[in-house]
Amino acid sequence: MTALTPPRVLTVAGSDSGGGAGIQADLKTMLALGVHGMSVIAAVTAQNSLGVQGYWELPPEAVRAQLDSVLGDIGAQAVKTGMLASPRLVEVVAESLGAYGAPLVVDPVGVSKHGDPLLAPEAVETVKTRLLPLATVVTPNLWEVEQLTGVKVEGEDDLRRAADAVLELGPAWALIKGGHLPGEPVDLLTDGTSEHRFAAERLDNRHTHGTGCTLASAVASYLALGEDVPGAVGRAKEYVTGAIRQGFPLGDGIGPVDHAWRWR
Repeated sequence: MTALTPPRVLTVAGSDSGGGAGIQADLKTMLALGVHGMSVIAAVTAQNSLGVQGYWELPPEAVRAQLDSVLGDIGAQAVKTGMLASPRLVEVVAESLGAYGAPLVVDPVGVSKHGDPLLAPEAVETVKTRLLPLATVVTPNLWEVEQLTGVKVEGEDDLRRAADAVLELGPAWALIKGGHLPGEPVDLLTDGTSEHRFAAERLDNRHTHGTGCTLASAVASYLALGEDVPGAVGRAKEYVTGAIRQGFPLGDGIGPVDHAWRWR
């Protein structure tokens, strides 16, 4: 008998040596959701529960070679991008993914959970002009919304204004993550016409490292499994909420969400 090949999802991101975010979180999420995860590593971090002690970009030719290798032979039903670090790496990734055409989820990673910068300031404009126009969904948190558009979100009423500003940069859908606002967390998804709000309970758990990476990878996984964008985001939110609920302590700082919560 020949086993059926599961849908394939590619992550293009940075490696987290602590295992809670980045490439490691992406691949764990993909495994948990039943797709085959593949990786293009754009940067390597020295990182633990206390923060990011340093990061090193891979050469652009190494990133391009990884993209050509995976997409040229194996292919992908969806792609997720995370930490891309520099303008040149953003350009290389945009060139390859623009030519490929699979659904693309962009997590515009600018800063770590601990406040450590993961995107060079000069790369922000490249993300805006080269990568976001290719995105099926872009998933910024409130700090990233302000970094990309200048819009400051201070309450739930500002979410739609933020989403419209992000949509002006070219993605098909914007998912504005409102988890850092007071009260019960609400995320807003819109394509400029339809609007979907995803509410969740506020969980009393500080161990949330990798939340953004996990959500974006879950959305990409469900797109590869055949969901439309609102359906993929809704199912991804359910998965991430469970992972946050089961987040566990690790080291002396902020522990990770539990990607395997459904198995425990």
